[in-house]
Amino acid sequence: MEIKLNQKLLFIGDSITDCDRVMPHGEGGFGALGKGYVSFVDALLQAVYPELGIRVVNKGISGHTVRDLKNRWHEDVMAQKPDWLSIMIGINDVWRQYDTPFIKENHVYAEEYEETLRKLVTDTQPLVEQIVLMSPFYLESNEQDKMRQTMNQYGHIVKKIAEDTNCLFVDTQAAFNVVLKELYSAALAWDRVHPSAAGHMVLARAFLNRVGFEWARSSLASAQTIIG
Repeated sequence: MEIKLNQKLLFIGDSITDCDRVMPHGEGGFGALGKGYVSFVDALLQAVYPELGIRVVNKGISGHTVRDLKNRWHEDVMAQKPDWLSIMIGINDVWRQYDTPFIKENHVYAEEYEETLRKLVTDTQPLVEQIVLMSPFYLESNEQDKMRQTMNQYGHIVKKIAEDTNCLFVDTQAAFNVVLKELYSAALAWDRVHPSAAGHMVLARAFLNRVGFEWARSSLASAQTIIG
């Protein structure tokens, strides 16, 4: 696995990342990391790689856009000094264009989205070992749906930034599409946005696959190998 001994892994994003995590720090005792994919990632890292002592921090805040991330970046990312940083943002940037179409000052259009996310990435890269960019998603199997099409556009922006900056990229929409072949959208998210536990496991699995998590690994055997 690419994440190493005693490294700090920080997740930042919107409500999908937040998922009822403890404020303001997003780490600590039971439930501090929330109920979503961040807590699943942490649980699997502890269960399978306990000897690495990876520290997981959740800095998601419900309702946030990339514009909001920019405003809190210094405190919630730079000051935290993570070794690894995972960013998943964009759902609200798109959603506000559809659920509140006339309140345009809350809309973050593609040009601003790309410019802001790219700057956050390039400004932070020299200070961390690696950045993981997770695409936004919309749990709608009808690819002709307007919001799904816009979300795909923002996902392509994230992929392009990842390619241009040598970040790791997680295509969350592609991961969900596999499950959506078998399950109706509402079975994963009643509003097509906030996933069920199964949906959050899809996200956790996609993230862990990208960082080289070994699902069949024996933590005891590996720990003994490291010690001996």
